[in-house]
Amino acid sequence: MSTICQIPFTETEEQRIKLQEIITANKDVRGAIMPVLQQAQSLYGYLPIEVVKRIAEGLDVSMEEVYGVITFYSQFCLNPKGKHNVSVCMGTACYVKGGGDVMEKIKQVLGIKEGEITSDGNFSLEATRCIGCCGLAPVLTVNGEVYGKVTVSQVESILKKYKETK
Repeated sequence: MSTICQIPFTETEEQRIKLQEIITANKDVRGAIMPVLQQAQSLYGYLPIEVVKRIAEGLDVSMEEVYGVITFYSQFCLNPKGKHNVSVCMGTACYVKGGGDVMEKIKQVLGIKEGEITSDGNFSLEATRCIGCCGLAPVLTVNGEVYGKVTVSQVESILKKYKETK
């Protein structure tokens, strides 16, 4: 699910220069889209449309080709992550044990959908596949911190911990 980000894109002069260096270094390299996207995402934390356009123009390829690579590989992200990135495992074990209900509660509490970010930039939400903690199902992570055997009634207290650390 891809939605339009409501947080405006900002970049530093340093980032702008570095992106141009990356593009220039790969301009005539066959198959450069993937490594350029990886470096750009590392630079910005995600791939804003403004950056994607510059990459397409700089590598002299179509936006469709660049967008096709971005949307094919799950490692790429078109939206920024919140200060606190919440991920809910939707693998089989987690889903069967209530992962879907946990996800719905988080959506309700944060007022966002999967793939979105809160208007203050504090939280982003995503569904993930199995993270290898099946014995702890259902599992959610916040900035990589794992919460296992999560119940719907625990969601608000887990998120409250991170709301207080804006």
